[in-house]
Amino acid sequence: MKVTPQRSVPRVTESRVISTPIGKLTLVASIDGLCEIIFGAKRVARNQKVSLVARRNLSLAEKQLREYFTGKRKKFSIKLDIGGTDFQNAAWHSLATIPYGQTISYAQQAKLVRKPRAFRAVGSANGKNPVAIILPCHRVIASDGSLGGYAGGLSIKRKLLALEKASSETSSEAE
Repeated sequence: MKVTPQRSVPRVTESRVISTPIGKLTLVASIDGLCEIIFGAKRVARNQKVSLVARRNLSLAEKQLREYFTGKRKKFSIKLDIGGTDFQNAAWHSLATIPYGQTISYAQQAKLVRKPRAFRAVGSANGKNPVAIILPCHRVIASDGSLGGYAGGLSIKRKLLALEKASSETSSEAE
């Protein structure tokens, strides 16, 4: 996934609300990529100049999310425009390495970013992940096996993990 670095100029964005098996999601995109996934339907301030490229980025994100929810997509190939600190970016990009249908602990994720004692910090970074599902922070759980937290709520985290587990089991049965 390509990520656009932070900028000082406000970005021009376009948004769209989509219905999914976990409820409504608001997608926000710029010409540089997907900026945010918001749980629920949210009115996002619309910029005067809307770009066809931003609309195409929204359409691609919507298409890939629909494929994900039907079990047809295991990895995303969407350009991202998400900002964040260096540590947040390291934590967020480590999420993309977690295989579909599997989980790791916050401590394991901290090791992935080469900060083995920073498990609370990766949890905090995950809580600020602007593109949950695309960068799958729902796949990170506590070391004791409990779910930990999730910006969309634990019921949505459970549903996403169940969806991936069911899809993985169906895929392996078909092979």
